[in-house]
Amino acid sequence: MADGPDKDSKTEAPSQKRFNEAAEKGNTPFSREVPVFASTLAIYIYLLFYLPSGVAHLWETLRDLFEKPDQWRFENGQDIVALFIRLGWESSAVLLPAFVLMASFGIGASIFQNLPTPILERVSPKISRLSIIAGFNRIFGVPGFVEFGKSLFKVLVVGTIITLSLRSEFISSIDAMYADPNFLLSRLTADIKVILIIILFATALIGIVDYFWTQHQWFTDLKMTKEEVKEERKQMDGDPIMKQRQRSFARDLARKRMIAAVPRATLIIANPTHYAVALRYVREEDAAPIVLAKGTDLIALKIRSVAEAHGIPVFEDPPLARSMFAQVSVDSVIPPVFYKAIAELIQRIYSSKNKSRRASLN
Repeated sequence: MADGPDKDSKTEAPSQKRFNEAAEKGNTPFSREVPVFASTLAIYIYLLFYLPSGVAHLWETLRDLFEKPDQWRFENGQDIVALFIRLGWESSAVLLPAFVLMASFGIGASIFQNLPTPILERVSPKISRLSIIAGFNRIFGVPGFVEFGKSLFKVLVVGTIITLSLRSEFISSIDAMYADPNFLLSRLTADIKVILIIILFATALIGIVDYFWTQHQWFTDLKMTKEEVKEERKQMDGDPIMKQRQRSFARDLARKRMIAAVPRATLIIANPTHYAVALRYVREEDAAPIVLAKGTDLIALKIRSVAEAHGIPVFEDPPLARSMFAQVSVDSVIPPVFYKAIAELIQRIYSSKNKSRRASLN
């Protein structure tokens, strides 16, 4: 049974969610040839700028040791240890820049491709990695043939170019073995520079091709089937039935909250049963009337019934009720266009209350 969807069915470009999940698992495009090129470049820079002066200084130390041995004391074991420490420091001064350059360039090439992140999942043991079939596919699949092609190019093509480039220098190189050591060293350095330049151009070519190949292969592996795209979209958008239930629940809460706020209203604008808008205005609290609730049909009837139960005035004004319902929102002040109409209604309420007070006093 196949472990996943057929590659031919993966026709859709990977989504951002797919990219993020791959990055979290450490699945990022990485070309091994780019660090190889960077390390080769570091070796060439070292050979060009650091090695000549370092070898010259080490050669001076060794020459003093062999040509003037009387200047060195070898009376006990400590003198021998001191000599080896001296030679070790001199050798380190020559070799340490090479290690630093190679490490710096190699790490820089890796960071250039992807920032290093610790992924425990990649180092955790998995039984699936011991699969013979999976190992066979890795060796004889497309990635395996690509790696074989790169190795073959390095061995045959680069080796052939180096051989052709140095063939004319073969006899003179043998004669240089019997020449002055300084001449031999300079001749050897020149030959190594030629070899490194050839390798540098070869690794640069391979690195460029391999970088874009790994990017393409990684993108291809992350492609999705149409079913995966639909499933991911469904997960991101949520289950439609569940979202409908959530919206219905939110609407019920909003209705209950509006109905609970109706007893605090100052007046109700109705039409007469299809629309209802509950307003609150307290001169000391608000600069303009605030909409506490609004609704149509059954909700409008509920607003009216609660208002009548609490003795809140209900004004039937169909045009005003329809217009306010369309333009106002709950928990906000009314637009200025309604100030005059609502002010007249509030004035009628205050007048009615004043008449009631005077009648009770009489």
